[in-house]
Amino acid sequence: MDEFEVIERIEKAGTGETYILAIEFVKPTMIKFRSTVHLKKGDKLTLNDKEVFHGNDRVGEAFEKKSRDDVTMDREHDIKYTGGYSLDGKTIYLDEHFPRILKVEGKDINAEDTIGYHHELPEKWMSDEKYEYPYAHETATGIEKKYVEYLGVTWKGYCDQVDKNLRNVYSRTLGKSPSSLDLAPYLYCRDQEALKEIRNSEPEE
Repeated sequence: MDEFEVIERIEKAGTGETYILAIEFVKPTMIKFRSTVHLKKGDKLTLNDKEVFHGNDRVGEAFEKKSRDDVTMDREHDIKYTGGYSLDGKTIYLDEHFPRILKVEGKDINAEDTIGYHHELPEKWMSDEKYEYPYAHETATGIEKKYVEYLGVTWKGYCDQVDKNLRNVYSRTLGKSPSSLDLAPYLYCRDQEALKEIRNSEPEE
């Protein structure tokens, strides 16, 4: 059974109900379930069909499950912040100029996995749960870091390679931005220049 980690407890005000968000970071997959058990961030869980266990104790039943299998990867557009996602969450974007494979400490690291599926996708999941962009981004960065270290390279070594390419992507003038791109990160950063460039490069209706 896959191992999940609790990332959030959501207390429903006035109802006495608690929802738990947990992520299996290798694939990745996120589940949501109700529980009366006091689970805390970082607790390890396993999933058997829909039943959720903490050790040998059943703690709930997943009523929502999302995974990378639910989305498609798009490498055919210019993305100012390198990675992104569609408003409906069905498409993950990685800039067409960003290398698919990064050479990090003698290993090949697939940027579609690390940036696309292990950062942009969880960030969108958190945004859809109504978390503000800074917190969604912070949570997603933690998942990306955990996955990178799972691959056997250091976070610093990985970030050094990513940052070089991020600068290259950002310095480019956008040629074709997807019309369905979620602009929440740009709006939060108040990046008016990027927003203007994105709107000018969207396909005409």
